[in-house]
Amino acid sequence: MSPKAPKSSSSQSKLTNSDSPVSYLVQEYTRWQLVFDAQPTLIQRFIEAQALNLANALIQPAAQAHFTMPDRIVTDASSMAEMTIPYDQREQVVGGLMDRLIRTGLNMALRQRLDELEGSSHAGVAISAGLLRFATASALVHDLLPSGRSVEYQSAEGDEIPTLPVPDEQVVDSAITAATDAIFNEGSGDQETGRGELLVPYVAAARRFFLPQWVAFDDQDQILVNSISEAETHLASMQRFIRLLHAAVGLAPYMVTDNVYQQKRYGMLGQLVNQGRALARFQTREIIATVKRRASADDLNRGLSLSLPYFDDQTLDMKVHNIDVIPAGRIMFVPGLIVVAARKELAKVEQDTRLDRATRKHLLAEIQMLATAFWSTPQNKYSQKV
Repeated sequence: MSPKAPKSSSSQSKLTNSDSPVSYLVQEYTRWQLVFDAQPTLIQRFIEAQALNLANALIQPAAQAHFTMPDRIVTDASSMAEMTIPYDQREQVVGGLMDRLIRTGLNMALRQRLDELEGSSHAGVAISAGLLRFATASALVHDLLPSGRSVEYQSAEGDEIPTLPVPDEQVVDSAITAATDAIFNEGSGDQETGRGELLVPYVAAARRFFLPQWVAFDDQDQILVNSISEAETHLASMQRFIRLLHAAVGLAPYMVTDNVYQQKRYGMLGQLVNQGRALARFQTREIIATVKRRASADDLNRGLSLSLPYFDDQTLDMKVHNIDVIPAGRIMFVPGLIVVAARKELAKVEQDTRLDRATRKHLLAEIQMLATAFWSTPQNKYSQKV
C-alpha cells in the first residue's frame, strides 16, 4: 500500500480547526442531541424522568442515587437501529458506603459509573449511559435552574468578567419602593388590544440584572433588602446557581456549547460578581462606622485588628483580608494608625500574585476606602506626618 501524499497547508489548517477542542465539544453535543431525538417519544420521556431524578440527587446532595436504563434503545440515528438492554444491566446504583469512606461525592461517583457504562462492549448499554449523561446535564441546566432576563453587561476597566449592566432605556424607573413592591406604570398597557397595565415587581436597579429577585444592592451600593443576612442569602443562591452549572459541565463537558447554558452562565456570573463586590463594600463601610463609633467611646485602646471582606473572582466566594492595626496591649488609638496600616496593606496587596487583577483592584479600592475614611477624621493627629 503506497503512502498517502502529504496534505496541503490549507487542508492541514482545516483539519486543525475541525479538531479544535471547541469543535469537538460542538460535535459531541450535536451527536447526543441527534441520538436523543431519534428515540421514540416514550423512551425520551423515560430517560428524562431518570435524568431528573439524578439531577435532583446531585442538587440535594444525596449520598446515593438509583437509575434505570430503558428496555430498548435506538443506537444509530441514521439507520434507527434498535438494541435491547440486558435486564441484569438495567438497574444501576451510584454511591454507597465505600464512596463515602473515600470521600467521593455523588457527582464524581456518577461520572465514574457513566464512564464505565459508556465503555461497555454492549452498544445499547453504552448509548443508554451516554443519553442519561446528556439528559442529566440538560436537566441541571434547563429544568432545575430558573431562567432570567435577557441582559448585557460591560466590563469595568481591568476586569475580564463583564459585571456592569448596560443601561436599558426600556427599564422603567420607579419611585422609592421596597424591593418586593409591585410598581404600576401608567401608559404601559396596550390600549388597543386591552392587555392592561404593566406591574413590575422589582425596582429598576434590580431589573437590569439576570435574576432581579436575587439583587440586594443597587449601583450605588445601597441595600435593597431588609438585612445583611438576606443579602448573604441571595449571594448564596447565586453561588449555588453557578455551582450547578459547573456540575453540569463536569458531568458532560460539551454542555458549554449549549445556548441556554451560555445565557445562564453569562447572566448569573456578571450578577454574582457585581453583587458580591457590592456586599463587600457595604460591609467595609459598616466596619468603618463601627470603628469610628468605638473610637469615640474610647473602646479601642487594647488593640485593633480588622477583617476586611472582599469577593474573589477566581473562587467566586467571599473572603477576608486581615489587617493588624494596633497590637494587643494598652496603646491609645488614633485614626492615623489605621491610615499607616492601610498604606502598608496597599503595598502588600499590590504585589500579591495569588489574586487576579480584578480581585486585586477590588480589594485595593476597599483598603483605600478605609484609609480615606480615617485620613479625613478631624482627630487624626498624624495627618501631617503620614
